[in-house]
Amino acid sequence: MRKLAKKIAVMVAGFLSVVPSLAWAAGGEKVAQLIVVADTRVLNNAFVKYIADLYNTNTLLFAVWAVVLTALYGTFLGFLMDFLMARTGLDLKSRKIVEH
Repeated sequence: MRKLAKKIAVMVAGFLSVVPSLAWAAGGEKVAQLIVVADTRVLNNAFVKYIADLYNTNTLLFAVWAVVLTALYGTFLGFLMDFLMARTGLDLKSRKIVEH
């Protein structure tokens, strides 16, 4: 039973790896390259427009901004959760590990 399941899995994997080439060989027109851009025409906020322009023009600087903003957002959420935990009475800063 395991051998049959393994053979079926190999056949399915082989078929799935061949399907794109079969579709390509079937003919059709050459596919144009897909370009994804951010639409800045409807943006009113200056910072959001700046980020959208960066996404369209400078991918490296956009990636740096994404890393910085993600770190800042994580820090904000950490401090917010510390504040909320302190308000609920849970003190996680002076946690003592008790082993028996």
